[in-house]
Amino acid sequence: MAAILGGGLGGLSTGYYLLKNNITNNSNLKLFLVEATDYCGGWIKSIKTRDYIFEQGPRTIRPRGITGLNTLNMLQDLGLSEHISYIKPDHPAARNRMIYVNNTLYSLPSSLKGVFQKNEPFSKPLIYAALNDLKQPQKELKDDSIYNFVERRFGKEVADYAISPMICGICAGDAKEISVKFLMKTLFEYEQSYGGVVKGVMKSMFKPKNEETLELGELAKRAQEEKWNIYTIKGGLDTFPLVMKQYLKDNDVDIHLNTKVEEIEFIDSSMVQLKKSNGETISASHVYSSVPSHILAKLISKQHPQLSQLLSETPFVTVGIVNLYFATEKPLIEPAFGFLVPPIENSPILGVVFDSCCIPDQNGTVLTVMLGGRWFNEKFGSDVTKDRLLEIAVKEIKSILKIEDKVTAYNVGILDKCIPQYIIGHYDRVDRIRDYIQNKNLPISLVGSSYDGVGINDVIYSAKTQVEKDVTK
Repeated sequence: MAAILGGGLGGLSTGYYLLKNNITNNSNLKLFLVEATDYCGGWIKSIKTRDYIFEQGPRTIRPRGITGLNTLNMLQDLGLSEHISYIKPDHPAARNRMIYVNNTLYSLPSSLKGVFQKNEPFSKPLIYAALNDLKQPQKELKDDSIYNFVERRFGKEVADYAISPMICGICAGDAKEISVKFLMKTLFEYEQSYGGVVKGVMKSMFKPKNEETLELGELAKRAQEEKWNIYTIKGGLDTFPLVMKQYLKDNDVDIHLNTKVEEIEFIDSSMVQLKKSNGETISASHVYSSVPSHILAKLISKQHPQLSQLLSETPFVTVGIVNLYFATEKPLIEPAFGFLVPPIENSPILGVVFDSCCIPDQNGTVLTVMLGGRWFNEKFGSDVTKDRLLEIAVKEIKSILKIEDKVTAYNVGILDKCIPQYIIGHYDRVDRIRDYIQNKNLPISLVGSSYDGVGINDVIYSAKTQVEKDVTK
C-alpha cells in the first residue's frame, strides 16, 4: 500500500498521477490518502451564493508554460473543460494591473509600446532598465535575492515598483529575501554565464532550446491558440479539488478525513508506518508527503533529526484574506485585475484583487484584500482578531478606491503559515533534503508547495514529475 499524506492539491494530484500511471493495476498496490481536516483542497476554498463568490485562497490559474499546459490537460481529463472561464489579453483584467504608490494608483505598462514611454511612478521609460543592465559589471554569485539582482541589473525603481509588489502578489514575501531563482533563474544564469541579462538573451537566441515537451490535449491547444491570459472555474475554483477527490474515490483510493498523523517511522527501505493520534498505525510500502515541510519535520524528528532540521528551515508566512461584497448596480471600480502595494509604502495591505472583474457570474462589486504576509506579525501581532482585519481592510479600500457604499457581505480568513518562502539558498537546501532521502534509502517522496514552486501549476507538475520518476525506478 502507498500512503499519501495530505489532501491538498499536492496530495490529490499525486493520487491522480499514480492512477494515471496504472500503479495500482500493475502492482496491485492500494492507495490510501490521509487528511488531518474534514476537507480536501488545501487553501483552495470558495464561498458561493447567488450573487457572488468569495475565493478564500487562489482564484485564477495561468495557462502558460509546460506547467500551465499540463494543468489544462488534467482539467480536460477530469471533464472540466466546459466549466472553465478564461480571459484573453485584451480583457481589462489582463491589461490593467496597478500599483499603489504615494497615495496614487498607477497602471503598469502592458504592451511593448509602454516600455518606451515614461510611466509614473518610474522616472524614466523602462527601456532604460535594459541599458542599465548593459553597463553593469558581472557579479559572480551562487544565489542572490531577487531584489538585489533586479536592482543591480535594472535599477532601484524596477526593484521597488515592479518586482517587490509582484513578489507580494505571488508569495506574500519580501523580495529582499526571496531567491532570484524563484522567478528569474534563467536571467540570473545569463548574468553568471555571460556577464549580463541582455547579453545572455542575445546569445541564447542562437542556441538550440532544450525545452521539455508535453503532448497537448484539445483544451491546452485552445488556450494556446486563443492566447488565454488567466482562467478560473465557473462556480468557484474549489470545484477543481472536489472533482479530483471524487476521481480518486471512483478509482478506489481510500480517503480518510479528520485523520491526524503524529509520527512517521521508517522500518526499512520498503516499509513505513504512519502513527495516528488515536494510537492506530498505518503501514505502507511508500509514503508521498504533500504536507508543508515544517509539519513533516515534526513527524520525522525522532528518527531523522538532521532531515527534520533541513525541512524546518523553510519559513512560511501568514496571510489575512478579507472578501468584500457591495450590492450595488453602479460600478465602484475601474475594470482591472487589481492593484499591489510595494513594501516601501509601509501599508498594512499587500494588494487588492477586483474579483468582480476577473471572476464570472458576480453581481455588484466583489473585492479581495490581502494583508500581512511576511509582515503579518509586525503589522498586526500574533493575536489579531478577524474583526480588526476587516476594519483595516475596509478603511484601506474606502480610502484608496474612494468607495463610500457600505459593505453588504464579507468574509475574513487568517491563513496561518499558508505560503512557503523560497529564500536565498532554498534550492540547494531542497537538493540536500532529497539527497538525504536517497542516501538513506527512505521510502518517501516529497511533493507540494514546499519544494518545487508555490503556484497551482507548480504543485500539480511537482506531483506528476515525482510520480513518473518513482514509477520508472
